[in-house]
Amino acid sequence: MTNFSVWLSPGVMHPLAWALLHFLWQGFALGALFAAGLTICRSASARYALGVATLVLMVAAPAVTFLAIRHGSGATDGADTSIVRVEAPRGAVSLIPPGAAVVPGRVVSADLLPWLVEAWLVGVIFFSLRTAGGVLLVERLRLSEAEPVGTRRREVCLDLQRRLGLDRAIRYCECRRLEAPAVIGWFRPVVLLPVTALTGLSEQQLEAVIAHELAHVRRFDSLVNLFQVAAETLLFYHPAVWWVSRRVRAERENCCDDVAVSVCGDAGEYARTLVAMEEWRSAPSLAMAANRSPLRNRVARLLGAASGRAPGGGLGAVLLCLAGALLVGSTFLGVARASLGSGATPKDSGASDPDSASASPVPSAQPTPGVRPTPTTARPQVLIARASTPGPAQEPQAKGKDDAAATGEEQEGSSGKESFIDGLKAAGLENLTVDQLVAMKIQGVTPEYVRQVHELGLRPSADELIAMRVQGVTAEYVRDIRAQGLNPTAEQLVAMKTQGVTPEYVRGIKGLGLRADADELVGMQVQGVTLEYIRDMRAAGLNPTAEQFLAMKTQGATPEYVRGLHDLGLRPEADELVGMRVQGVTPDYIRQIRAAGLNPTAEQLVALRVQGVTPDYVRVLQGAGLGKLRVDDYLAAKVQGITPEFIEKARKHGFQNLDLDKLMALKRAGVL
Repeated sequence: MTNFSVWLSPGVMHPLAWALLHFLWQGFALGALFAAGLTICRSASARYALGVATLVLMVAAPAVTFLAIRHGSGATDGADTSIVRVEAPRGAVSLIPPGAAVVPGRVVSADLLPWLVEAWLVGVIFFSLRTAGGVLLVERLRLSEAEPVGTRRREVCLDLQRRLGLDRAIRYCECRRLEAPAVIGWFRPVVLLPVTALTGLSEQQLEAVIAHELAHVRRFDSLVNLFQVAAETLLFYHPAVWWVSRRVRAERENCCDDVAVSVCGDAGEYARTLVAMEEWRSAPSLAMAANRSPLRNRVARLLGAASGRAPGGGLGAVLLCLAGALLVGSTFLGVARASLGSGATPKDSGASDPDSASASPVPSAQPTPGVRPTPTTARPQVLIARASTPGPAQEPQAKGKDDAAATGEEQEGSSGKESFIDGLKAAGLENLTVDQLVAMKIQGVTPEYVRQVHELGLRPSADELIAMRVQGVTAEYVRDIRAQGLNPTAEQLVAMKTQGVTPEYVRGIKGLGLRADADELVGMQVQGVTLEYIRDMRAAGLNPTAEQFLAMKTQGATPEYVRGLHDLGLRPEADELVGMRVQGVTPDYIRQIRAAGLNPTAEQLVALRVQGVTPDYVRVLQGAGLGKLRVDDYLAAKVQGITPEFIEKARKHGFQNLDLDKLMALKRAGVL
């Protein structure tokens, strides 16, 4: 033996190999029970619990089988006491290959079993490395790609956490790497909120997806997901394990969707949120993301279009798993019959020693009718190939969706699915994918809606039409926006509607004399530039443009801040005001600088703050006897690195009566 088989005795390798082989029929049998249970369970939580229990049984089955075989064979040490070498009688045609080992109830080459275990170990190592890569990616996101959210967002998250009854310490961070909200971490969870979600979703939609992630934390789904990864790694060769694990993940998302709907209170709004995030699918497999699992199933379930039967379950899945279990079981039965020589007479056995014949029966010289060793041993390969490809287990799901779609079309008075497609083609939409057709049907993108959009001169793509319908961009909304002098694109219309840019808001902006394009209006609405804010800023003596209003609001320049500057005699322009706010020039800082004997302008205040000139620094230089200095002198001294320590060092070397110019010359020359 080579590699791992050198380290393990036959008493371990052989039972382990047989446990892995027996799990072929055991896995299909457990899969059949799970599929039958899906037809009975109606709630997502019940189906989720059933799936997790099935995975636990699947992991336990090979372990129990291994212990049973090893205990039954009496292998207590390195000796392989369950294997007996036999030789066929002279002149007899033996069904056992030369040098093969005969185990009671089994016929297999003894040299094949270690190779089988080694192949399994190679597969486990491969999937373990894949999991390790996923863990490293998650850790990288947590450590280097995440930044804490702002105060306002954190308050919203903490409020949702209290409403869900969570008292755990949870971090809330922004992440530019992800495109959809996700939660990572098992013991110290971190909720990642991508910038696209913070700016592309409304407040109600964002609260719903955050509630979805907090539901994962409350249910400890990350730990269950870790167990699933371990099960998939150890039993990677069985298709039923992957199918059950996939169903568990889908039902887990359904459970969290129910929590999100209970928070936002509107299943339709949450369904539109999922559709809006469908293109944002970028999250590690070890993270709990809000847009995980098939979109169509979740949206149909939320909108009540799906039946109580779980997708992927039903009679087809039960029959498939039962057929797999029976085929693999019959294979093992054929092997057992061949090894025991069923149907052979004592005379045919050709055993010269009755004791050895009873202990290790030899097949007869004539093959037993109905027992064909070569085709029987090939059956497991055919079964695995069929079970690993998408088959009847998915057909009930697809059929159920088509029936639901057809039913919806009949309720609208159309003649069926073909009439809906023909209507879209007549409206100018061709070459649509299946996903686009399903999404358009769910979201209500009708041929009439497409024609109305086209009549307005817009030619959006299929995905843009879906987004417009999801966000409620109607023909009337477009006409009202255009009446205000704007001509936005389909993408801009979606952004405007998402952020709540109403015709009334545009009219108010226009009535105040501001000229803003579609992108500026979206930014102003996102940052909270209200009509009242504009009036207050103008009352404070400012008359900025729309872009400047957006910059001031982004940097937190409030009317109170402007009035505080005016009280100090400063009248900064809009751009200067933004710069002062960015650099943290507060009224208190201005008072302290003035108390030190300086009276800088707004521009000079920004420069002082940028270079780090503090009131203490000004007072230290004044106390060093450098004479009367101007604001620009303090800036030059700070830039050149003239510190109190440098001045003291120069004086210790005997330099006296130094002015600022001489100190800067010494600093540039590097004399000290």
